[in-house]
Amino acid sequence: MTRPRLCGLSLAATALSLIFASPALADSALLESVKQNPQKAKSLCAELQGLNARGISYNSPEATAQIAQQQGLNTTDAEILSTYVVGLYCPTVR
Repeated sequence: MTRPRLCGLSLAATALSLIFASPALADSALLESVKQNPQKAKSLCAELQGLNARGISYNSPEATAQIAQQQGLNTTDAEILSTYVVGLYCPTVR
């Protein structure tokens, strides 16, 4: 009986280590650029709200491509940045 419990504890410890490691991953230069410059985040938020007003979701391919082009990012980074900004600065954006 002890064996499965240890295995479960080991799995839980591994999961916790990944959770605690994720903040380090979130401290990238990409996210720091808006954490250190709230005006940039507010500007992106306003842009995303404008897209919403036109019926375009912030995570649509069109919105992602627009953010990528304007910020000089690849589409993956643009999607990450948009999601981060929406989560912190404009939760009403969809």
